[in-house]
Amino acid sequence: YQRRVHGGIVQPRAQMSNVHNAPRPTGERFKDKDRQSEVRFSNIGAAKAISDCVRSSLGPKGMDKMIQTASGEVLITNDGATIMKQLQVVHPAAKMLVELSKAQDIEAGDGTTSVVVLCGSLLHACQGLLSKGIHPSVISNSFLKAAAKCEEVLLGMGMPIRLDDREALLRAASTSLNSKVVSQHRDLLGPLAVDAVMRLLPSPDATNVDLNDIHLVKRLGGTVDNTELVDGLVFAQKASHAAGGPTRVQNAKIGLIQFCISPPKTNMEGTVTVSDYQQMDRILKDERNYILDICQKIKRTGCNVLLIQKSILRDATSDLALHLLAKLKILVIRDIERDDIEFICKTLGCLPMASVEGLHASKLGTAGLVEEVSVGEQKVVKVTQVANPGRTVSVLVRGGNKLVLEEADRSIHDALCVVRCLVKRRFMIAGGGAPEIECSLQLSRYSKTLSNGMESVCIQAFADALEIIPYTLAENAGLKPIEIVTELRNRHVQGERNSGINVRQGGVSDMFAEKVEMPLLVPLSMFSLAAETVRMILKIDDIVMTR
Repeated sequence: YQRRVHGGIVQPRAQMSNVHNAPRPTGERFKDKDRQSEVRFSNIGAAKAISDCVRSSLGPKGMDKMIQTASGEVLITNDGATIMKQLQVVHPAAKMLVELSKAQDIEAGDGTTSVVVLCGSLLHACQGLLSKGIHPSVISNSFLKAAAKCEEVLLGMGMPIRLDDREALLRAASTSLNSKVVSQHRDLLGPLAVDAVMRLLPSPDATNVDLNDIHLVKRLGGTVDNTELVDGLVFAQKASHAAGGPTRVQNAKIGLIQFCISPPKTNMEGTVTVSDYQQMDRILKDERNYILDICQKIKRTGCNVLLIQKSILRDATSDLALHLLAKLKILVIRDIERDDIEFICKTLGCLPMASVEGLHASKLGTAGLVEEVSVGEQKVVKVTQVANPGRTVSVLVRGGNKLVLEEADRSIHDALCVVRCLVKRRFMIAGGGAPEIECSLQLSRYSKTLSNGMESVCIQAFADALEIIPYTLAENAGLKPIEIVTELRNRHVQGERNSGINVRQGGVSDMFAEKVEMPLLVPLSMFSLAAETVRMILKIDDIVMTR
């Protein structure tokens, strides 16, 4: 110290530096924690907005959405996957829920609305946990444990079935159709979906079927009741009527060609000027001989039904070719799509012929009857009595207007997916919110056995979030959701594991007795995918924009 003397009193002139009094550094800290919280809450808010959008469509009494596309086309549906697909979503976190719905549609085919609503409820629970100061990693790990515990509970609830139990398959298919616009036709569409999938099974022990082997052909006219399963093949295109060609052929030999029966074009665009009539006649004569030669080669193979693939570069057939084929008594179906070639070959047992040189009788398919039939105001071609049929099925879907027709198509697809789920995993589980309430109850009990307090709180929040499904089912059915969910929880506490919400009678009853059942794979994939998506959104703490 340097000191001064003022009136005999010694005073310090200046204090030493405050270095010794300063707090020691405790390591680097995040300076911008508010930014991370803002990003998380922004992501959660965007995803919850998407969830709230489809929530009113959940369940058999859910509302329908009318969607108008950019082209002016109108859709009316309550199918979660279709609604999500049509939404013009900009926020990246909201797009994750669209992908979530798509993943559920691919994996199980049903539960696309439920998985989005459940994800929104879990994110709402996360919002409360984050507000309490719990770290996102702790929440994420706890939700992972909760999802694994749910899987155990669901497996314990599952009831094994056999694929030869047709009644059980019909109950599952009918349950998936209950929430659709065309639910009044479930007695027709349910058995149709079951029969279609069962025909594809290569063996009783098969664990999967390819739904691409089921071809849905939509045609306006009639009602949904006129929908039929065709044992063979249905072409949406009508037969060629040029020059009075045949429209019905018995003992058909079917050829599929991928080349054009029309005058060839040069590789480079050019113009040929013909000033002499003799030269013009010569060109026309050469064209006629060229096409006639191809038609005669086709006839020599024994072919009497010809399928011609659609061509982009030039016309697949000319008027002259259609005239000559009609004179040779060959039924012609044009504009076969490239995507349908594999299915046609698999069904008819034929091989595609890519050039004139590849024409051979061994590549033809055989069928007992090929005929053009009228369907409403339109016509289709049916191929039946196929000699060597592959494991494929065609379904002719009918509807009075375009909106009903499209919805019937989507409903049949969902029913097919449900039956496929039972082939993959042969267990049934009660519907009506029973799995969610049972999992919620078991998770609540499990959370009380944990020693880690934060983990226990997170798992309890997960359990509470699961109640959104039965709550929404009751709400959309016009019931009192709090009373119904309380009664449902009470039944499950008493050991009635299969009790669910009966929306028809407005109460709680045994779902197996009411024949409201679904495949075990639907809730399994729903819980797993929803938990994964929530964990992924929680782990995001910043959004970086790039060009």
